[in-house]
Amino acid sequence: MAHEPKDGRNREQRPAGQRPAGQRTTGQRPEEQPPGERKPEEQPPGVRLAWLLRRWWEEAGNAPGGTRPTQQALASKVGVDQTTLSRYLNPKHTSTAPPRVVETLHTHLRAPAAELERARELSRAALEENSRQRFPGPEPEPTGKTGTGTGTGSADDGAPTGATDGPGTPNRRRPRWAVPTLVAVAVVLAFVAGAVVRDQYAPGPRTPDDSAAADAAPVSGAPTEEALRWPLLLKAEEDQFARGRALQHLLREEEYEVKADGFFTDETQEAVMDFQRGKHLSPDGKVGEHTWPQLVKELGPGDEGHAVLALQELLNNTGQGGTEVSGRFTAATADDLRFFQRSHGLAPSGRSDVRTWLSLLVFQSPPVDAPEYQRSTSPLPSAPA
Repeated sequence: MAHEPKDGRNREQRPAGQRPAGQRTTGQRPEEQPPGERKPEEQPPGVRLAWLLRRWWEEAGNAPGGTRPTQQALASKVGVDQTTLSRYLNPKHTSTAPPRVVETLHTHLRAPAAELERARELSRAALEENSRQRFPGPEPEPTGKTGTGTGTGSADDGAPTGATDGPGTPNRRRPRWAVPTLVAVAVVLAFVAGAVVRDQYAPGPRTPDDSAAADAAPVSGAPTEEALRWPLLLKAEEDQFARGRALQHLLREEEYEVKADGFFTDETQEAVMDFQRGKHLSPDGKVGEHTWPQLVKELGPGDEGHAVLALQELLNNTGQGGTEVSGRFTAATADDLRFFQRSHGLAPSGRSDVRTWLSLLVFQSPPVDAPEYQRSTSPLPSAPA
């Protein structure tokens, strides 16, 4: 019987750390290895997008003669502030970089051409998921096909749902007369509802109570499912962030010399009161459902000025990110606006009508910090004269 030499010379000899031929590594590329135990394909698209963009940035200096740009320099080229870019490149957060920003990063970082389309798909999926999380739809109604085995389910009126009581128990069926009876009841209810609506909207003399009810109605153009109301801004010591800056830019559009820093000071209040007097509004210095509609403007591609700055301030803080605050309504601004309109059930016209301004003011993301240009010593971006 042959014995194996003690020195083990008949065993496969290979350098330390080298894997046997044909054995694959279990490691993954950085963008495919997000933290946590879930598989890469189970991670949210925003997390996968953050890993991919992060790798592009980290590998930007690997090419011969290439250098990796700083995030501050890269943010300037992309057209966003450094805080926003840092969120896009941080795998600990869900990246919501829009396709336009992804394409710009791909160009400046000279990322592999084959990865551009994948990054676009992740971007679109991340933005759609972010929109669903911010504005969830109605919960699906129960199907009533099967029960949990307890037999205790009931409908809204307390009647049994028709689920099975357990394995082997047949489903309960509705009597044959149930459907015709329900149809007849529905017809009667529809007739009664029609009569009520006819009486409600029939022309007749208006009373003082009718006028008060009309003044308290939701703003015209708001969604019917859940009426939106213009946010109320008034003098305060706290920073009003994007809404405050948008208000001040709109006042500057009306040739009031106020500083667009987001702080509703005496200067801003006096400008609001003077504007209200000129529009025959109550000069209370508060900006709400009567003053906002008089301030906002319908804007579109090619427009310039402080009103465009106000629109871009709000767009840049709606959660989709990446809108350049320049005072010029560019094709990129129109694309960002159309995406916002589609996400909020508005006609994707790429123009800022009253309904779009209302939705922009209502659906503002919690501010992370002031924009980069406000933290620096450089002056605020000024609209063309």
